[in-house]
Amino acid sequence: MRRLTAVLAGALLLFGTSLVAGCADKSGQPAAAPGAAEEPLRVGYQRFGGLSLVKARKAEAPGTTWSLFESGPALTEGLKAGAIDIGQVGEAPPIFAAAGKIDFRIIGTSAPVPKGEAVLVKASKGYTSFKDLRGKKVALNKGSNVNWLLVRLLEANGMTIKDIDVQYLKPADARPAFDNDQVDAWIIWDPYFALAETPGVKVLVDATGLANNREYLLVSPQALKTKPGKIREFLKSYRQVTDWGIANPDERVKILAPELGIPEDVARRALERSAQPLAAITPEIGGELQQISDGFTDLQLIPVKVDIKARVDEQFSDLLR
Repeated sequence: MRRLTAVLAGALLLFGTSLVAGCADKSGQPAAAPGAAEEPLRVGYQRFGGLSLVKARKAEAPGTTWSLFESGPALTEGLKAGAIDIGQVGEAPPIFAAAGKIDFRIIGTSAPVPKGEAVLVKASKGYTSFKDLRGKKVALNKGSNVNWLLVRLLEANGMTIKDIDVQYLKPADARPAFDNDQVDAWIIWDPYFALAETPGVKVLVDATGLANNREYLLVSPQALKTKPGKIREFLKSYRQVTDWGIANPDERVKILAPELGIPEDVARRALERSAQPLAAITPEIGGELQQISDGFTDLQLIPVKVDIKARVDEQFSDLLR
């Protein structure tokens, strides 16, 4: 009897595999068979923002898995490796990822978050403007949202990237370098920004008037084909949780601080300036991203021109308006 059950199970497995293979499109990626149950969603997130709140409130569908990444570029590598289906990053990572031939679609964004990234310096050094950093060591994470802020700061101050000594450091390496005066300035985003705001640290300038610093939701093309229902379900929950957090800031802090492993006062400071509602992706916002991409190309920060507008996918925009 057991042997017969095993044989039947194997036959059903082979039959199911044939169905999936039969549903593959011309690219060779399997599409979800009509009526078939979709696999759970695999979400990549960074240690802040709305996705962390969804995770902390356990608002995701059963079976959803979470992978933590230190930065946007690391998260896009997770997409490239097929380790995650969906994730959220700043405005520069999608461009660097596209230049690196990583396949994805952009399905959502946020309202602008210009105060959520800034240039930090030590007050004792006496710097009063970005121009004072000429010839100085400036740390930032390459390919992250602050990479575009640096470009805009250089333009606004009549400088080029050769006028400063750029130190490409991940947040975990940049913080001790900044604390120990191994670099003169650090361009960073929340919550690392809020954590670094200690006595003696000065905000030289933030992104206001320079960069929108939006967040972008990226999804793998395969997940769009095989898990469209799961993506839609997840976005509904994400929108509800984000709106709840904005309407209930005190409760949001109490939930997120332990999830992030940071004090409540730090979480509150970061969230007050950086937590923004979700927004639908539009061709206009795609054009905004294209402008950033073209700026990176002109400065030879990416090796090729990228058509980032072509990555915009509006099929879930009804959930984010």
